[in-house]
Amino acid sequence: MGHNDNRTPLIEPVATPDAWRCCRSVGSAFTGALRPRQPDRRFLASLPEHGLPRGTTTVELTVLAQNAKSVPTAAVVEGVFAPRRIDSAMTAFVVRHPTATFLVDPGICVDVRDRAIVELPGILRAAVTPPKDVIDIRESLRRSGIEANAIDFALPTHLHWDHIAGLLDLPGLALRLHRPEHGWAMEGPVAPVGGVRHAVRERPLDVYDLDGPPVLAFARSHDLFGDGAVVLVDLSGHTPGSVGLLLRTDRGPVLLAGDAVWHHLQVEELRQKSGYPGMLADDDRTETWRTVHRLHAIRGAVRIIPSHDHRAACAWHADAR
Repeated sequence: MGHNDNRTPLIEPVATPDAWRCCRSVGSAFTGALRPRQPDRRFLASLPEHGLPRGTTTVELTVLAQNAKSVPTAAVVEGVFAPRRIDSAMTAFVVRHPTATFLVDPGICVDVRDRAIVELPGILRAAVTPPKDVIDIRESLRRSGIEANAIDFALPTHLHWDHIAGLLDLPGLALRLHRPEHGWAMEGPVAPVGGVRHAVRERPLDVYDLDGPPVLAFARSHDLFGDGAVVLVDLSGHTPGSVGLLLRTDRGPVLLAGDAVWHHLQVEELRQKSGYPGMLADDDRTETWRTVHRLHAIRGAVRIIPSHDHRAACAWHADAR
């Protein structure tokens, strides 16, 4: 069956930012560039250190092939101008556990502009549209030498179009979702932009809760396989149920951070996302800011790879080779 046979018409009302929020976003970008939000040192000092999960099982992490586009650093990281530009990409990952192989953040489908991006408001579309040579998820898998039928399930960090649109080209693939994230995206009166509900529906679904003990600086966790090799942690803020994947690998612990931050400079410099498009993308800016503090606090204990940080993803791929 060809990719075009899997297209679904966009017929549901979608959540789009109103004019006032758009204006605030642009204004905040200018203000934040000159006076970036200052770290909350008291909150940072209060964060506990619970340590890493115990166990000996390891997983293999593969960064899937993707092309990047160059963007101004200040448009991603508030108040940071050096380097002048950075590479941003919509990266997907494959994690191989001894008992299952799964896909993380399969964001790009064939004809993604017509099938997902078309729903976005123009002011947001201008900032997030990928490059013309963006690689769809099936091609990404092929270039990485991975058969699509070898994937047991998908586990997105959150339900934004650029993290799940690739599921449109993987019909029938099972999906695992954080329960609050599923409720936010699928049960409200309007859907998140970008055909999110079409990508999630009509496939096997397993929802989970963060019902486990504290890990590192995170209050809640969920051990996916029960052996400490893949532990999901709370990165809420960007969306209500955003999660990170804490992986135990042969080269040390890695945290796939989704969109809790867009670039490692946010973690290193303790900076939030630029107001534009950050205010349009983050569901709760205050909670997102707290999550950035948690990531900053653990940066020495784990390797953090944000989904859109092309340099961080390429560095892992190069080390693996």
